[in-house]
Amino acid sequence: MYRLELKIPPAVLVMIFAGLMWVAAEFAPWAAVAIPGKEWIALALWLAGFGLIACGIATFIAVRTTANPFTPEQSSALVTHGVYRFSRNPMYAGFLLLLAAWNVYLESGLPLLLLPLFVWYLNRFQIIPEENVLLSKFGEDYANYLKTVRRWL
Repeated sequence: MYRLELKIPPAVLVMIFAGLMWVAAEFAPWAAVAIPGKEWIALALWLAGFGLIACGIATFIAVRTTANPFTPEQSSALVTHGVYRFSRNPMYAGFLLLLAAWNVYLESGLPLLLLPLFVWYLNRFQIIPEENVLLSKFGEDYANYLKTVRRWL
């Protein structure tokens, strides 16, 4: 049995990073940035992020494969259509957009610095190990998919 290196569910990781972003914004008032129309910008980013997550999950449900980030070895199908034609990880990209929306709402430059850390952490502890499992499971088909579709967007 294969174990991913990430022990925290990605959705919980988003909440942890959102909390860290809030702390960074609260304790660094010098980094405040006024963003006109912040509510609308944040809403647009949130809707885009939620849409990516929903489309990713819906596609997995339609082909009856697992969307559980801890059990990629239980994948029953290689999903390369729908939103997966544009991103190998639309749900994770959606999480990033949710955090970007939160950053806009916080109106602070400092939490923005946490977004690349979120991407690095997910790449290192979730996505790369997940890709290794899928490569061993789906072989050449997945290798071709890796060559033709970007990891994020």
